[in-house]
Amino acid sequence: MTQFTEFNAADYLDNDETIAEFLAVAAEDPNPDVFLAAIAAVARARGMTKVAAAAGVGRVALHKALTPGAHPRYETVQKILRSLGLRMSFTVVH
Repeated sequence: MTQFTEFNAADYLDNDETIAEFLAVAAEDPNPDVFLAAIAAVARARGMTKVAAAAGVGRVALHKALTPGAHPRYETVQKILRSLGLRMSFTVVH
């Protein structure tokens, strides 16, 4: 019997460029849960407690905001992204 370990994206998010590309691709998905899951993976890679403190939210609140199906406020998402040293940018779709 073949055994597999569960894939954890956080294990591969080890530099800023990879993280930025990961989030950019996730943001393109029409399902908002994909973007929340991507932010959560980045937060796990950086340390949830550290990210929560830097964003000025509690660790539990951070987990709750990034849970699939959550509807976090734009302000909360911005705080989390800033705490990760990231900002959103936009491009024209052709």
